[in-house]
Amino acid sequence: MTALDIRGLTIRLAGREVVSNVDFRLTGGELAGLIGPNGAGKTTLLRSVLGLLPATAGTIDVDGTIGYVPQRHEFAWDFPISVEKAVLTGRTSAIGFLRRPGRTDRDAVAEALHRVAMTDLARRPIGELSGGQRQRVLVARALALRPRLLLLDEPFTGLDVPTQELLTGLLRSLREEATAVLMTTHDLPAAANLCDRLCLLNRTVIADGPPEALRDPGLWLRAFGVTSSEQLIHSLGITR
Repeated sequence: MTALDIRGLTIRLAGREVVSNVDFRLTGGELAGLIGPNGAGKTTLLRSVLGLLPATAGTIDVDGTIGYVPQRHEFAWDFPISVEKAVLTGRTSAIGFLRRPGRTDRDAVAEALHRVAMTDLARRPIGELSGGQRQRVLVARALALRPRLLLLDEPFTGLDVPTQELLTGLLRSLREEATAVLMTTHDLPAAANLCDRLCLLNRTVIADGPPEALRDPGLWLRAFGVTSSEQLIHSLGITR
């Protein structure tokens, strides 16, 4: 069943077209990587799916709740709250601004903390966390909403090895649970190993398919806007 259906999406910001005529669909249980250089429109596309940026043209249809994991620097880590309360903020849309959290909300938070191995740190102030622990909090915050579609923006950047392994295992588990997952990443080898599909984006979709079908170096060079890059091709294990 389709969890995300994007058709003809075009987004203009400050008079500039940053996403152009994008078609993209994601079904439950699919794990897709959104790949492209800085400025390619990846984060803009995610924010448009979340309803934070209006589309200039096209449509976005989402079947179910969306969970979102932003880049770590976008969260206010100096805010004086505990890990547990930070994760609870992920359920604001479900609770409502004028209501107190109930048993369902507390259970969802406890479950999310358990999934990212942060139960023992539930009462720790978020300002005392390491980088890897902060990423786990952001993931738990998104999972607390029990989403059908999970969006992650550069989730592996700067992570310690244990957190990388935990996040990889978690994403695979979510796939087994029929959650649709879309993540942006600059870690190309990891994306090729983990994802069912890779969508190469540079303002528009250059190519979209399983990693083994995207072996043409020209597709990657076009997506990254370069004419030659041996390092890029080598990192993907592609031979000319």
